[in-house]
Amino acid sequence: MPNKPAKGLVALLRLPYWLMTGGLALLTALAITKANINIETVLLTFFSMAFITSAGFAVNDYFDRESDAVIKPKRPIPSGALSLKQVIAVSAVLFAVGLTIAAFINGLSFLILLVDSILLLFYSMLIKRKSGFAANIMVGLLTGTAFLYGEAVTLGSSALSPFSLSLISLSLYPIAFGTIGGNILRDILSSEGDSKVGYPTLPQTIGNRNSVAVAAIFFAATAVLAPLPYLLGFFSIYFAALIFIWGILLIYASIRLITSPATLENVKKYERLVTRSMMLLILSLILEAFLG
Repeated sequence: MPNKPAKGLVALLRLPYWLMTGGLALLTALAITKANINIETVLLTFFSMAFITSAGFAVNDYFDRESDAVIKPKRPIPSGALSLKQVIAVSAVLFAVGLTIAAFINGLSFLILLVDSILLLFYSMLIKRKSGFAANIMVGLLTGTAFLYGEAVTLGSSALSPFSLSLISLSLYPIAFGTIGGNILRDILSSEGDSKVGYPTLPQTIGNRNSVAVAAIFFAATAVLAPLPYLLGFFSIYFAALIFIWGILLIYASIRLITSPATLENVKKYERLVTRSMMLLILSLILEAFLG
């Protein structure tokens, strides 16, 4: 079909994740500046982070092509929608454009996305194949850089050093711990497929029951640390109100995960609760940006 490459490209880009990365970085910048940010910086911030995200997914699809043929045959490469050369070309262009856009903001923004790009390559080439838990940790660390990037873009064109960052973005960083817990739960849900291709995920190593407990610890840590920007005086009660509610939901999910049987049904139920509750984080940053 003539539109098959176009559909393959859209699938390769994983557009919904642009909101998680580019959107999170942009909302952080807006919350820090109280929405005092020009439209040029808004666009550069969102699309630079979004393009690097899609580049990372393209690289991951390239290295996962053999396993995807078994467990995710509708992905662009195993389905034949895109060739290996096309995926490599798309990834290279996205990395180049994303880094170029970041360079127009300031040197620190470029540095953060350069490190992200290297880690994304390292993740797909090695870490994911060697240790599922290390892969979970790295995804969380990469998610947290959206907060650092959100502050970096607000520091002006002269910002070059990581030491330019303040406790504002660093206090937001622990929120990314929840991503680690979420990925562990998703590994439980995909255990059957992962076992077919030999991925050494945490559930494959220590079992579902213990993996659920590890995920619960990360959710609880997120709940405890998420209010830090308010407690340190950087953000207002508009941010704190929804963050505290989010924390209660995370604690509830943690307790239920530990006390309930580690069935796929229960894991799926509380993974959905945690994922949907993240909307409270988004809303808290929006309230801080426009009302704080």
